[in-house]
This record gives sequence, structure tokens and C-alpha cells, in this order.
Amino acid sequence: MANPAPIWSPTAERIANSNLQRFIDRITVTSQHKSITDYATLHQWSIDNDEQFWQQTWQFCDVIGQMGNNIKTLGEPKWQQPCSNRDTVWFADATLNYAENLLAHATKSPQQIVLSFSNESGQHRQLIGQELLEQVSCAQQWLMDCGVEQGDVVAGYLPYLPETVIAMLATTSLGAIWTSTSPDFGADSVIERFGQVKPKVLFCCDGYRFNGKTFDMTEKNQAVSSQLSRNIEVCEIGYLAEDTQHSAAHATSWQSMLTRYHAQAVRYHSVSFNHPLFVLYSSGTTGQPKCIVHSVGGTLLNHLKEHQLHCDVKPNDKVFYYTTCGWMMWNWHVSALASGATLVIYDGSPVYPDPSVLWQLVDDQSISLFGTSAKYLEALEHANYHPKTKHQLTSLNTLCSTGSVLYPEQFSFVYQQIKDDLHLASISGGTDICGCFVLGNPISPVYQGECQYAGLGIAVNVVDDDGLVVKQQRGELTCHNALPNYPVGFWLDDGERYHNAYWSKFANIWHHGDDVMQTESGGYIFYGRSDATLNPGGVRIGTAEIYQQVNMLPGIEDSIAVGKLNQQSEQIWLMVKLAPNTELTPQLTDLIRHTLKSKCSPRHVPQAIFAISDIPKTRSGKLVELAVKQVVNGQQVKNIGAIANPEVLDEIAQLCHIEHEMS
Repeated sequence: MANPAPIWSPTAERIANSNLQRFIDRITVTSQHKSITDYATLHQWSIDNDEQFWQQTWQFCDVIGQMGNNIKTLGEPKWQQPCSNRDTVWFADATLNYAENLLAHATKSPQQIVLSFSNESGQHRQLIGQELLEQVSCAQQWLMDCGVEQGDVVAGYLPYLPETVIAMLATTSLGAIWTSTSPDFGADSVIERFGQVKPKVLFCCDGYRFNGKTFDMTEKNQAVSSQLSRNIEVCEIGYLAEDTQHSAAHATSWQSMLTRYHAQAVRYHSVSFNHPLFVLYSSGTTGQPKCIVHSVGGTLLNHLKEHQLHCDVKPNDKVFYYTTCGWMMWNWHVSALASGATLVIYDGSPVYPDPSVLWQLVDDQSISLFGTSAKYLEALEHANYHPKTKHQLTSLNTLCSTGSVLYPEQFSFVYQQIKDDLHLASISGGTDICGCFVLGNPISPVYQGECQYAGLGIAVNVVDDDGLVVKQQRGELTCHNALPNYPVGFWLDDGERYHNAYWSKFANIWHHGDDVMQTESGGYIFYGRSDATLNPGGVRIGTAEIYQQVNMLPGIEDSIAVGKLNQQSEQIWLMVKLAPNTELTPQLTDLIRHTLKSKCSPRHVPQAIFAISDIPKTRSGKLVELAVKQVVNGQQVKNIGAIANPEVLDEIAQLCHIEHEMS
């Protein structure tokens, strides 16, 4: 079957001027690989010659550090039996510092704007390179006086502020480990995470504003700091008011910290390539959150690859990603400093007071890369907001979307209602690798509904239940080679939890847990999480297939579908969040069923449809399908604290009880 026509193709000029084309030209000259003519041949070369690829990436991206000679070696088994892809050690004798690489451009161009911050209250702040370096120096000196050394953990319980970036850079400059979460997390959820890694220092703030409301952090800061350690050092940022009363006992104010020290040259403590850099957390919806440890070199090198080669980020580009400090996209975004980009930061609701706020930011800040979630684009479409007709968007070159499946209709919306000449990159990876498995590339066409291609150096394959590779057929997303940005491991784990999380299903293969299909064009279509796949009558149905149809219907804002188990088979139960002034009438129920039957199949039609007040999600906005499935099937939800709106689970349980009584 012939490939469908692409929805967008780059011009010859855009291809010629891309970082990726320069990288190809470099490989052609230095490696004598004349056969590399497009992305597909480059990708194959990067897998077949992975040592050379990562070495070339280090050099092309001007990594500051000593690369050493041992690019790829086999290390000791991380758990029981050897597993070469799991146990590979990259750049075993390399040394570098993450903060030094991120601050290199500020050092070279101290008058260039490096951080541009705005929030929903109308506050605007910019920092030039010299100001950033001076504040990092002061924060570094304070951390040293607090006794922070290489390998210690420093935590941030913060919104995405310039101070958050500064605290992280000061921490990592010392070879210490940074971990963070956003202030919307409850105290118990924060303690459940930070309590495992035992930070020596906590950065927090007095409060924040979101969607027109003010949230005071006094009680939460006191609860978190007192539960973590009596000896923990606390620095509090006066975000709402600089003269705030400290909400954490014995806290040092950010302002007093800056005035206490005289700025000097930032000291950079070189560490090994595989030294811990970040601790990120799994959602915790299936138990205690896993503390995923990511390395200095693996994180930096992979982010440089993704920014420069896949997203075409260049020096002085204005890069924006709407994210919180509790999502891995925060770590991904701040790394763009290493490519010489200016970070554009926004704190607040993306649609308050109206959907124009982020698009006005694009024009005001001349943003070239705009990062968001598929749910945000869906919300724009529901609101009938068309940025193309209201904003100039002349600077915008790339739009990245992640967090959930970007449906084919949303591709059309982007090109019709945002900008027609735009590289739309639907990207997918996760906290697990602090990066992407599949993403965009600026020299290839974009096909509707597809993530463009697997990342360079990554041997992505789709496999069936037996672990056999399949093409143009649905299966499990897996990775069949060693990567430098695989986790170092889990915090305080002997290797068993880490192995069982990713390596136990298929021998020597990373199993990621996504239900996908590789297309003829080389792209990937995502159907949802494989552990949430529906199975009515033995037919596998991805939940994204249902959401794609239901969420586009008038009167429906969002939905979630799970499997209700009985003795014979599995039924689909669908819960919908209705738009204001909408009721779940028999007519709307019939429309849902008819739409799914006609556009999907009779197997997609739900047995039961309920209206609920909200859709249960994690604090990073992801559906908690497993938790809802547990409620529907009368099972206990293991970790309510990981859910942003757990009260909705009680509502679902009550509906299930009523349904059971009626049946």
C-alpha cells in the first residue's frame, strides 16, 4: 500500500540549514559513510555504529569535559544474570559537569538574555548571563556552607521559576544530585518521594498562583521540612511577597542568601559520566513511587542530541515548554541552555484568563520552539480558539507535543488553525529515560497521526507477545540496544526493582509498556498504554482509539475507558466529563455508541457510559486508567496520594455500586 501524502514537508532551504544536515555532512566526511542520504539511513548507521554515533554527538554538540577512550564497555550485572543492554557502561573514563555545560553560553555571552520569565499575574523578569552566573555563585556558596558535597541530594518543592533553575545549577555544579516536585503536590506525596532520597537541603516558596487563585504553602512547607529531617537546611523563595514570614522553621530567605555572599567564579566539580544527576519519580499509582536515578553524562548527551539534531535548536533560539517541576519535561527544557538557547518560562494556567496567553507569549518573546501537551491542543480545539487568526507567530518553527496521544484530527488543527509551515513533532518517551524513544526530525515529512521516527542511536522495535519483531502490526514498544540515558538504577535498590520494571518481560530488551504500530513510512502510531489495553471478546483495543472519537463529540470535554471484568469476558466502561450545561441524555449516549461503532467497530462500543465531575489524572495530567480499573472491579487503589483529584474515584465507586444494585 502506498504511503499517504505527508501533511507537511520541510523546504530544501530548511533542510540545508538544519543542524541535522550539518551532522550528516560531518559523518560523511569524518566516517566516509557516503550512503547516508536521509534520516532513515542516518538512523540505521547510528544503530550499527552506536559507539561512533555517541562519540560524534559529543564532539558535534561541543560537550565540555574529558571524553576518555572507553566509549562503550560491559559492566557488572545490575541484577543476577548478565544482560548486556542493561549492563553496558558508556564513557567509563569520561568526566564532566552538567552545570558547566549549561552555563557555558552565559559565560561566553554574559550580556545575552538566558532566562525570560512570565506568570499569570503579569510579572515579567529577564536574566542575562552575567546575572545568572552571579546568582548561581551565591547559591553555590550557601550550599557549600550548608555542607552539601558531591553525591548529596538537594530538593526543590517549587513552581518553575528562575530561582528553580538557579538552585538546580548551583546543586549540580557541586556534583550533588537534584530532585524536584511541583507545589500542587500534597505534603504526604512530597514526603513519600523526598523521604526516600533524604535531601540535605530543601528549596521551597511561600506560595503560588494558578487559574486566578492564590495558594499559600505555609502548612505544606512546615509539614514537609519537619518530616524530612530535623537538620535539613531550608531556603524559601518569596514568590508571592519578598517580605513573607517564613513558612518553614529556621528557613533562610532567597533574598538574604543572595545578599550574604559576593559573587565569584562558579566552581565546577567534575564527576564521572555515570554519576547521578537527577532523581525523578514514577507516578506512584501502583505503589510507592520509584526513585529513578539519571546520570550526568547520559542526560546531557541525550538532551543535546534531542534539542540540536531532532528539534533544530540553535544558539539564541527562544525555547518554551509548558511544564511543572514535577514532570520530566522540566529537566528536558532546562537542558536547552547547553545549546545556547534562551529559556522562556511561564508559571500559571495556560488558559487563564483566556487561551491567548501562551500564544501572545510566542509573539512577545519571539519563541521558535513551543512545547505543550496533546491535552492542551485538544482544549484549544474545544474552545474554538484559533491562534492563526489572532497572533503573528512568525518566529515559530517547531511545535512539540507529548504527554498523551496526538490524534490525527489534532494534526489537522495545528496546521489549519495554528500555522501551516511548522515542524509538528509528536514526541514520546518518559520519566524512565528522561527523554524520548520516538520524536521528530527536521529533514523529513510529517505524516498525520504519527510520531515521525525513532530517535538517533535508539533501536526501537515493535514486538508481539512472544517478543518477535513485527512491522505494520500493533504490539509492544521495545528498545533492543544499550543507551547512555538508561537509568543508573533506582534509589536504594539492589537492582531487582529496576530489572523487573523494564528488563524482565523480554530477554535483553527494554520493555516500555506502550501499545504501538510502526507504519510504512517509518513512523509510529500510539494506541495507549499496553497495561490499559481493553480486551472485549479477546480483541485488543487501545484506549486512545476510544478517546480519539469520544473527546471530539460536542458536549464532551474528556473521557476515560477501562475494562470491567466478569466471569466470561471483559466489558468496556466509559466515563465522560461533560461540558458546562450539558447532560448525559439518551441522545448523547446513543451518539457516543453510534460514533464508536461506525468509526471504529462494534467491539469499541461501551457496555456502560457514566457522566462524572472530572477525569482522574496524575499531577502531570496523565490519565490513571489502572486506578479507575481497580475501582470499577472492586479492587483497592494502592496509592491515592499520587492522584491529583482522588475524590473522583469515590464518585466512580458510588456509580459502580448503583450499577451493581440495578443489575
